[in-house]
Parts: sequence; structure tokens; C-alpha cells
Amino acid sequence: MTSGLASWNDGAARQAVVEFVERIVSGAVPVEERVAVFDNDGTLWCEKPVPIQADFILRRLFEMAEDDSQLRARQPWKGAYERDPDWLETAIVEHPTLGRGYLECAYAPMLELLRYLEANGFSNYIASGGGRDFMRPISDQVYDIPRDRVIGSATALEYTGGDRGGTITRKAEADYLDDGPQKPIRIWSRVGRRPLLAAGNANGDIPMLDFAWHEDKPFLRLLVLHDDGDREFDYTRGAEQALEKAGTSGWTVVSIKDDWATVF
Repeated sequence: MTSGLASWNDGAARQAVVEFVERIVSGAVPVEERVAVFDNDGTLWCEKPVPIQADFILRRLFEMAEDDSQLRARQPWKGAYERDPDWLETAIVEHPTLGRGYLECAYAPMLELLRYLEANGFSNYIASGGGRDFMRPISDQVYDIPRDRVIGSATALEYTGGDRGGTITRKAEADYLDDGPQKPIRIWSRVGRRPLLAAGNANGDIPMLDFAWHEDKPFLRLLVLHDDGDREFDYTRGAEQALEKAGTSGWTVVSIKDDWATVF
């Protein structure tokens, strides 16, 4: 079943995906072992000109400061409300320019890849540096990935008992940042397996892609390359080491310009 990859040009990247899945199916790899993990920002949906979660948070901070004048003297509300360029420079790269709704920024070829894998017995997981509880409410709607398969960064939580089932609240401290070496740790903690397929786009994804290595069964590592300044964005900043690693470790580089017939 390859008809679902209509947005992929017929090239080396698409061929690598199809051959990998065919080897999994023909080799009768058990369904419970068919695990695929995906970074989110820059891999499943757009991360430029500003990560969607950061843009959402900044807009919300501005709204909160508009409603409560006391917040306007405190960071981060002050920087967001005043649109302070020096403060914003530390928080985001640029202002959004795509003019698309958040939920319309997912990449069509990656959505097709998720469905293609799913149709061939794979369980898809998100393993992102983004906030776990930010992604969970939209993961099913955008990616058809249930919220229990979302792995991401998290703040510490605490439980307070009560007659109505108690309450879980966020504490003012981080629990963990799901990036770099934490990605394999969190994948193993949640899934209990090495993935057969891992897809990312940045240096922080290197350990996750390394983790998708198997001695006795097929595996595939995908690195999305943002090289299309006309339809998306053209940048390699933050992916320099990953691109070098891809060349020495046999990863499959997915060029947005050359491998995707459609981006959104």
C-alpha cells in the first residue's frame, strides 16, 4: 500500500520508506514491535518563523496582560505586552509570516506517512521537546495520534486529594526537557522498546535517531531538511550536527524541496 504517499515525489526518500515498510511486512515483524517515533516541531509541523507553541504562549501572555494591568510590569507579560524587541529576540526567532492557522501547519507528506505506517501495523508516537500537555489536546485532531502516545517536555506535577477525585496541578518547576539524550530515555520509559523508525530535523533529535538501531530487524532514520524557501523556509541552523551525522550513519535525508510535491 503506497498510494497514500501521494505528496511524496518518487525519489530516494520515498523509496527508502516504502522498502523499509515492505521489509517489515514481508519479514513478519510482530505488530507490537512496529513502533515509530516522530519529533514534532520542524518534523510533523512547521517551526518557523517561530515555534507554534511559543507563538501561542506569547499571544496568550499578551491577552492576559491586556486583561490585568498589574501583569504589565512583570515578565514575561511585560515583554509580550510591550512587544519589546530585545526581550522577544530571546524568546522567538521572528514573527509568524505563513498566515495559516496553527492546526493547518502540519506537513501533508508527514501526515500521509503516519497513515501509511498505521495501515501497515505501526503505532506512531510523538517524542518532542515541546510541551507534552500542549500537544496532547491537538494530537488526535491534527495527527490522529492519541494523547497517550505523546511524549514531550513537562513541568512537575502534584496531586491533591478531594471528594471529587482530587486535582493534579502544575508546580512552578520543570520535570524534564524532552530533548537530546532525554528522548531515548522517555521513549523507553513510555514504550519499553526501541523504535524501528525515528524521524527528526534537528541536533536535539540525534540521540533519538541513534536509538532506532537494531541488529536483527529493519530500521529507518529520517532527517527532514528545510531547504525550500519558496514553499516553507530554508535553514540549517540547529541541524548542522544532525546533517553531518546523517552523512556518516546512513540516515535518510528528506528534502522538503526535492522530496515533497506538496508541503501543506
